[in-house]
Amino acid sequence: MQKINTAALFKGERRALAKAITMVESTKAEHRVLATQLLNQCLPHSGHSLRIGISGVPGVGKSTFIETFGLFLIGLGKKVGVLAVDPSSPLHGGSILGDKTRMERLSREERAFIRPSPAGRSLGGVANRTRETILVAESAGFDIILVETVGVGQSEYEVQSMTDLFLVLMQPGAGDELQGIKKGILELADFIVVNKADGEAARLAKQSEIHYKNAINFLNHQGFWKPEVLSISSLESKRIENLWARIQAYCDSGLEAIPARRTHQASMWFERLLSEGVTDLLRTDSNWLRNYESVKKAVSEGSIAAPQAASDCIKPLKDAMNN
Repeated sequence: MQKINTAALFKGERRALAKAITMVESTKAEHRVLATQLLNQCLPHSGHSLRIGISGVPGVGKSTFIETFGLFLIGLGKKVGVLAVDPSSPLHGGSILGDKTRMERLSREERAFIRPSPAGRSLGGVANRTRETILVAESAGFDIILVETVGVGQSEYEVQSMTDLFLVLMQPGAGDELQGIKKGILELADFIVVNKADGEAARLAKQSEIHYKNAINFLNHQGFWKPEVLSISSLESKRIENLWARIQAYCDSGLEAIPARRTHQASMWFERLLSEGVTDLLRTDSNWLRNYESVKKAVSEGSIAAPQAASDCIKPLKDAMNN
């Protein structure tokens, strides 16, 4: 892979941006070195966008919402980057990556950039390198970064850990869905948005909005913002401007809290990468790897408890450090 033209990237040229994202998503060792160098160059040019995480169950209309919302933002003069994560096949690892076809109008806009990425084996509804991709997209001058997750599950925790604002889309009809929804979503979401509030579902959406507002009142919320519930119609572009007004209010209220949130996110990201890096390094030691495989087998056979196995793997490291 050729070295990235950073001058073109920082000017927002699509070709350079696409190549840069491909590089940071690569798992090849030589590409990881170049990607690290690239991210260091991107860092001074990043951090100026609003990062919005978007989650919701399959079929809730995430793609329709993102297209409608993206077109609305472009109408305000914004540059919009969409990082959409598609689920990967557990058998072959492939992904359809169909977000550009689902967002046909938005994909034709000069001030929009849509990048579908396979989730691969990464948990949490986001791709392994989504954080890096956010920095690269920001360095290309995008004002708003929309991160669409695979779906609701662990995804709310992952996407909330890398964005400034977390938005969850809901279907009209809050009965069974409200009972089955995870408490964590209500605690982590900054906005709960009832989509498809149009046609015959408009009345149902309004009822759902009331139900979610009542549910939020039972939770203890920390921080500068109490989650808000709104209903919209992505299909008919109704009340999108109202949602944007509330997002702006959120940003105004979080002038100090949002930078602090990013600082915490960066620290957590570092800790995670450090842990992964140490594990990968250990696996290159043949003696440690043999011991690791041995105790792992013992755990699976039930002959040793997992805490003891972990302690046995760590002991050679402690001994080496003490010597």
